[in-house]
Amino acid sequence: MDVHQGDLLKTTGRSAIFCTQCLWPKSANGTVNVPYSFASNYSSGNLKLFKTSMEEFETLTCVRFVPRTTEKDYINIVSSQGCVSYLGRIGGGQMVGLDIGGCMFKGVIQHELNHALGFYHEQMRSDRDDHVTIMYQNLAPAYTANFDKQNTNNLGLEYDFGSVMHYNKFAFSNTSGQPTIVTKPDPNIPIGQRDGLSVLDVSKINRLYQCNVCAYLLNEKNGSLTSANYPSAYPNNASCVWLIRTPSNQVTLNFAAFDVQSSPNCISDYIRIYDGPTKKDPLLLDRTCGTGLIPPIIASTNQLLVEFSSDSSVTGVGFKATYSSVQCGGAFYTPERNFTSPGYPNSYGPNMNCIYTITAPVGKKVTLNFVAFDVQSSPNCISDYIRIYDGPTKKDPLLLDRTCGTGLIPPIIASTNQLLVEFSSDSSVTGVGFKATYSSGTLLLFRVYSLSWYIVCSF
Repeated sequence: MDVHQGDLLKTTGRSAIFCTQCLWPKSANGTVNVPYSFASNYSSGNLKLFKTSMEEFETLTCVRFVPRTTEKDYINIVSSQGCVSYLGRIGGGQMVGLDIGGCMFKGVIQHELNHALGFYHEQMRSDRDDHVTIMYQNLAPAYTANFDKQNTNNLGLEYDFGSVMHYNKFAFSNTSGQPTIVTKPDPNIPIGQRDGLSVLDVSKINRLYQCNVCAYLLNEKNGSLTSANYPSAYPNNASCVWLIRTPSNQVTLNFAAFDVQSSPNCISDYIRIYDGPTKKDPLLLDRTCGTGLIPPIIASTNQLLVEFSSDSSVTGVGFKATYSSVQCGGAFYTPERNFTSPGYPNSYGPNMNCIYTITAPVGKKVTLNFVAFDVQSSPNCISDYIRIYDGPTKKDPLLLDRTCGTGLIPPIIASTNQLLVEFSSDSSVTGVGFKATYSSGTLLLFRVYSLSWYIVCSF
């Protein structure tokens, strides 16, 4: 196996970036289909990771990795050759090596797939010397060729320190602690991430393959997003997605404004929110339109997808939202489900502030039942506690004030279809936490209890 630049399989006499026949062809509907096959020794967990990694391309670009049927040109993903790929489409069944032992990371998989699409390493760009210095004195002679510049098509886009295609600072170093790549002008700029495609990675794919997509990647710790033209009316026939991927924790999304044309069942204009990076992930919020604020949305991971669509007629002002990350919490829109404190049935952690918002179907009332409850006890529950609000915000009336200790809490019934649970812990002793379940019903069947019945603090 003839490898250069660490993970590129050699072909003869061409640079895929400038080679139009080395690109995967575009179909009549505007998508770029890349057929693939898997070796038989991958586990179901491996295959799930591959598909999750591939689906991020589908969310943000016009590239579609599709299972091979009879296609002549395809990528053959195998687990016996390390992490390697050819550059661009070479014809026939071309190998992409993704070893079970060392390549099972989303960013590594996307790195090799990006090679197959036609992209060199970022630090091989023709203009790289304007942005980084290669420290050849820290390289063994056998690896210097891995840092050769290429005559690349940079697509009119800036150098990307955060690209999934960039080497890390110490790549192929022969001296412990000594870098092989130093960034300019600031030597402390982070490089070499393998969390996933960067914003500019997405832009490069869409430019190289001339994708006509409306898709945005938001990968900072916090930020904002708006519909097109906001605060003016959004355009007709819009179809856009925003993939939010925070560096850690769980994504939380808060709408500051929402005005989307109303229609029966929101069949005209609408917003959808998915609990993950693709439209195949579970819905956090199904088709929603009209006016008014949406309760805070909390994903189960660090990724969340917002979809916005408009038809050819009436429009509205649109929406404005901000995102950040939280340690814990959730936003639930199903008619019923279970949820727990972080770590349950093990102890929850210190310094937690978790918000769980529950929105039952319209016309129903939320009924909340605690199956288990064990929260550190303190005078007036000043340390760890749970609070429950009769609505989607902490400005709504309390159904249950600070509560701690152990024991069962009687069923709690909201006056509407929305309820908020707040769970907080301080920096010291913790407990097992709680397990709760909620359902939807009508208020006529129940009695609302006095708050005094709920207090289970021990002093």
